[in-house]
Amino acid sequence: MYALFNRFSLQMTRAQADSATRPGVDASDDVAALRRVPAIRRQLTKLDPVAVAAELREYGAWTDEQLADHDANLTRLVWSAAGDIMEELHAKR
Repeated sequence: MYALFNRFSLQMTRAQADSATRPGVDASDDVAALRRVPAIRRQLTKLDPVAVAAELREYGAWTDEQLADHDANLTRLVWSAAGDIMEELHAKR
């Protein structure tokens, strides 16, 4: 499944997306685990830091200072992608 952003996309399975978006649960460890999955890690290494920050800036949830941290941005991106995928799946029901 793909999370489509304006500047790029990120692919993960439904199970992977679900693992990072469980309501009422801190998904930090799950998102960190997803970042270590080889297929996801390969996608993340190809992303331009400026494009990632610009994409996340559109959410309006982080300051420019926060968005200067590329590693944190990749974590935010994986979490956002998982949420987008699950939201899309729930909308199709």
